Amino acid sequence: MTRDQFLKLTSTLTLGAALPSMTGCGPKPGPQTHNWAGNIEYSTTDLRTPGTLEDLPALVKELDHVKAQGTCHCFNRIADSKDVLLSTRQFNKAVSIDKGKSTVTVEAGIKYGDLAPWLHQQGYALHNLASLPHISVAGSVSTATHGSGVGNGNLSTAVEGVEFIDAKSNKVSLSREKDGDKFQGAVVALGALGVFTHMTLRVQPTFDVRQWVFEKLPLDQLYANFEGIMSAGYSVSLFTDWQQGSVNEVWVKDKADMIRPAPDGKTFYGATPATRDMHPIAANDAVNCTPQMGVPGPWYERLPHFKMGFTPSSGVELQSEYFVPFEHGVEAMKAMATLAKEIGPHLFISEIRSIAADELWMSMAYKRKSIAIHCTWKQETDAVMALLPKIEKLLEPFSPRPHWGKLFTLPLPVLESRYERIKDFRALAKEYDPNGKFINDFLKTNVFG
Repeated sequence: MTRDQFLKLTSTLTLGAALPSMTGCGPKPGPQTHNWAGNIEYSTTDLRTPGTLEDLPALVKELDHVKAQGTCHCFNRIADSKDVLLSTRQFNKAVSIDKGKSTVTVEAGIKYGDLAPWLHQQGYALHNLASLPHISVAGSVSTATHGSGVGNGNLSTAVEGVEFIDAKSNKVSLSREKDGDKFQGAVVALGALGVFTHMTLRVQPTFDVRQWVFEKLPLDQLYANFEGIMSAGYSVSLFTDWQQGSVNEVWVKDKADMIRPAPDGKTFYGATPATRDMHPIAANDAVNCTPQMGVPGPWYERLPHFKMGFTPSSGVELQSEYFVPFEHGVEAMKAMATLAKEIGPHLFISEIRSIAADELWMSMAYKRKSIAIHCTWKQETDAVMALLPKIEKLLEPFSPRPHWGKLFTLPLPVLESRYERIKDFRALAKEYDPNGKFINDFLKTNVFG
């Protein structure tokens, strides 16, 4: 179905000025010469910002090489170009809700922090959100970015349809309903198929969430009850610095109407309830964090760790993240702990999350219910890049898949062994981009060879 046909069949709710513009996530306003964290300086200053979607096909057609740019939140060069960067910041509106199909169609550059409150006002919710609400839908989906929850797929699993401009400036529309396996290959696109213009996302009735934090979860309890702990709420996150005999904090987010007993006021597998709102780094002020202490609130005000209207930090950090099969989560954490003394001086905090398996070819959770081991590092690039190969070697028995938007050093032959559909993805990219208009150095190195 084309977008025009879609609009004729649905009740259209145009936003325009109805969506407030949220404060940007990056430390530098205006056209970005650096990524959000400041560790990547883009390889070109030629940044094009088309004012309307109608301008996009002609612009793509005239360029030999171009890379779409979202909210600049990736920590590697996946969104870099030596030639031309194309900003999608102006493509930031919700287009329509199809109540019969329970979907919303949005322009690809819209941020979750702008979309979510509006969806809630219409009576709808997305199934999950990432830790930060400041990221764009297209950028998040293209890199399989995620939230947490044993039953929750990453953000890209909500996608029911995509529209993009391919290398020949054609408008391409693919849907889960009509395009089957090809659609599964096109969602987590890594920017290799074209420039996303629209996405159709599955929605559900809006819901409230309560959030609790527990401190000092004993490791022996974690290892003995790992599945129960990670399944204790709709979304569960573990925060650890690997320096103690316990997990620093456990964040449990649950639907407010769930019948399972609320965990407030009781110990949680030996962890004690926090007596105040917490930041993932306990020493930091929690003013920018979403409300806790079991106070119910809309899904979009609880599922992220940080409030919609606030920048959670200056961005001066580095991030890495590796996905391992859920059943190896305990072994992988034990392996990470053996590097505690080396990790400690360079780490802000690690977060452990669960992600449901999916069918998206280039997703880190493709056909694997997963545990993601995330590290937020101090911006000490040389030290961190020296640590990553050690972490990757320790996790090697569990076939780790790195987050596409974060730092890693795994070579292409290893990545090929971990993504069984990577050859199919290359063929799909060739179909829509036969001459490599959208292929940058990162993709050459890590996907295409």
